[in-house]
Amino acid sequence: MAFDRRRFLGMSAALALVPGLSACGGDQKRAAEGVPRSPFNEESTAEQVTDGIDLDGKIAVVTGCTSGIGFETMRVLAMRGAYVLGTSRSLQRAEEACKRVRGTTSPLQLELSDFDSVVACAETIRSMNSPIDMLILNAGYRGGGNERQLINGIEKHFLINHLGHFVLVNRLLDRLYFSWQGRIVVVSSHTAYRDAPDAGILFDDLQMDDYYSDKQAYGHSKLANALFSLELGRLLMGTRITSNALHPGVINTEIDRNLNRFLQFGFGVLTSVSGKNVEEGAATSCYVTTSPILGSTSGNYFEDCNAVEIDGTFMQDMTMADRLWFLSEELTKDYLVKHERPDWNDFENGLRRKKKDDS
Repeated sequence: MAFDRRRFLGMSAALALVPGLSACGGDQKRAAEGVPRSPFNEESTAEQVTDGIDLDGKIAVVTGCTSGIGFETMRVLAMRGAYVLGTSRSLQRAEEACKRVRGTTSPLQLELSDFDSVVACAETIRSMNSPIDMLILNAGYRGGGNERQLINGIEKHFLINHLGHFVLVNRLLDRLYFSWQGRIVVVSSHTAYRDAPDAGILFDDLQMDDYYSDKQAYGHSKLANALFSLELGRLLMGTRITSNALHPGVINTEIDRNLNRFLQFGFGVLTSVSGKNVEEGAATSCYVTTSPILGSTSGNYFEDCNAVEIDGTFMQDMTMADRLWFLSEELTKDYLVKHERPDWNDFENGLRRKKKDDS
């Protein structure tokens, strides 16, 4: 094949600009202590990691279900027997996605940038009067063009990717208490430690006035995802609910839809050469959601189906996680509920009870 120097230089430039992909494997990773190692790796698929697992009677919620790893996560969980509630900004797109899945699913509308929409979605789920076994926070926003956008005075990535899910978890948490073993799975990213600001969470500059780039803003929000899961795991210690975060891998999904065509091209080239396909990308989400050996594993961060720690980063910074939690509560206080000890009588006519009675 003839060597096209101009095309090569163009590809190289595009790859260098693709957000979150400029760093190359220099991170000091090590296996997380006290977490069982899995037999799976970066080439495992979602179907492989759930092989032999029966989710019949379980209820899962997957945010961002219409494409990419969100759709594959919904598809595989439903295939294993779970009843999956799939959310999307567009109810029509959620309906179309659910129709493509073999198994039991229901579409829901969820606009994470609008806390009233988050509350409405959560109330619809709560009206089923049934436990939630799995809550997969998969939906995410990635801007393009380095044009800063604010929503209610807060940078858009942080508000959608972190605060929207923060409210959703708060409104659904008591439903996970009724599960035999509730699991919260937060899809973060390695951009949380590769592209986030050097100072970590910008507690005094959530507008990112001092410096803004889409790459850093996305990494900032993904660090918030990881720290949210870390603190949630601590707060849930002693319960039957776990919370873990993960990096799904570099995958060519709709997360790049807001990038310009030049960057989309670079992203596509890189993922075709060294990235994962969607089936592999959903593997870590499905593994952390369903694996029997992770029943007591909480507050960890996973890559390629195994828990890892990244030295020299904020990924396990409990002080920062605690401060982020209190800040998030303050920013969303008008949409949060105070949790009290759940009452089993609330579930006398619930979905799971009905299934037992029907059988």
